[in-house]
Amino acid sequence: MEQADKLTVYETTGFPNPARVRAALAAKGAVEQVTFIEVDVMAKEHRTPEFYLINPLGTVPVLRTPEGIYLTDSTVIIEYLDNILPGPNLSGTTPLERGIIHMMQRRAEVMVMDAVAAYFHHATTGLGPELETAPCQPWGELQKLKAQAGLVYFNQHLQDQAFVAADRLTMADITLFYGLAFADFSGLEIPAHLRHLAAWRERMAQRPEFNG
Repeated sequence: MEQADKLTVYETTGFPNPARVRAALAAKGAVEQVTFIEVDVMAKEHRTPEFYLINPLGTVPVLRTPEGIYLTDSTVIIEYLDNILPGPNLSGTTPLERGIIHMMQRRAEVMVMDAVAAYFHHATTGLGPELETAPCQPWGELQKLKAQAGLVYFNQHLQDQAFVAADRLTMADITLFYGLAFADFSGLEIPAHLRHLAAWRERMAQRPEFNG
């Protein structure tokens, strides 16, 4: 197993996708073993030639492995960390469990996290005119509807179970939790009648993984 103290994470504090990686590290008990480098998105540090060499997509988070390889995308990073670090499993221990967790993680990503992000960047002021260079209001409004439908779906899904994809916290829970946080930040109201989703969120908010 690689040494965790050789891991470096490039992040922007307060952004939802870096927060997902932080939560995974907290679940593994490894936050203090990782070096974090702050990327000032508002100052366009993610759009510099230097950062594009690390990640041509210009997004955070990015993880540098002990071998000097840069991994991008929160899901990829969390999977990698889950495989090299001890602690509770986040991505599945059997083929069936891995399939279910990946399926539900992807649903949380597409139906909530990504839909909210599209609404935020296209149908609100987003990060401001200097960073939001090609907004498409109609697309953003359509994605708002998609996100709202996603909230209804997960409310129904969580009616009879404590976690999104297994009998314990997994990467699917982490993605949905920060998808809801992004919805709050974007001004996308989570309806009060979605009681099962609200109860799940309240339980998750008490967990140490989400209070780092």
